[in-house]
Amino acid sequence: MELTPDETTLFTVWGLDINETVGFTWIVMFLLTLTSIIITRNLRPDVPPNRWRTTLEVIVTAIQSQIEEISPRASRHVLYFSGTLFLFIAFSNLLLVVPGFAPPTASLSTTAALALSVLIAVPLFGITRQGIGGYLKTYVQPSVVMLPFNIISEFSRGISLAIRLYGNVMSGAVIAGILLSVAPFFFPVVMDVLGLLTGLIQAYIFAILATVYISSATATAGKPPSKEKDK
Repeated sequence: MELTPDETTLFTVWGLDINETVGFTWIVMFLLTLTSIIITRNLRPDVPPNRWRTTLEVIVTAIQSQIEEISPRASRHVLYFSGTLFLFIAFSNLLLVVPGFAPPTASLSTTAALALSVLIAVPLFGITRQGIGGYLKTYVQPSVVMLPFNIISEFSRGISLAIRLYGNVMSGAVIAGILLSVAPFFFPVVMDVLGLLTGLIQAYIFAILATVYISSATATAGKPPSKEKDK
């Protein structure tokens, strides 16, 4: 049993082997982009919303409400960032029910890239909110002695995000493979349902943790969060 889609070559382009991780990542991005274009192509006030547009609005509204509960001062850019993370991870895991599809989130390279994007986004949001001086001060709080520990804590967040997501997706695939080899006629439906549920939970946890880290970086020291939302 292969533990990661990195080990399987999907196709070859100009002599370059494209493994399942890269290939299925492209497929997920293409499907998400195509779906968004189709649903929003007639996004006008005079056009009544169809069920697909309503479903998309419900998803976006739910993501926005979760972000606002964590960070009342969160800007629209936090919604774009965390929402994209959630949709990509959730969609990748949901496609696990498609025969032959290997979720890119089962690869440590994908989860590491997602965690790296969070590590980069956190200081960017922090600097945007507090300025570079105000953000850098957070690394020496409550005293300059905490500087190395705060830096280590920052990087450990990314590592924990990557390992958590990879471990849960990979372990789910391994357990499903073992059970299917033991009783292939009884477990497929149950394992598919559990796999979908686990995939959605992991997408939710990853996006929420990313929002929490961004909220922590954008919080102004010494001032309680304001209830006003940024425009």
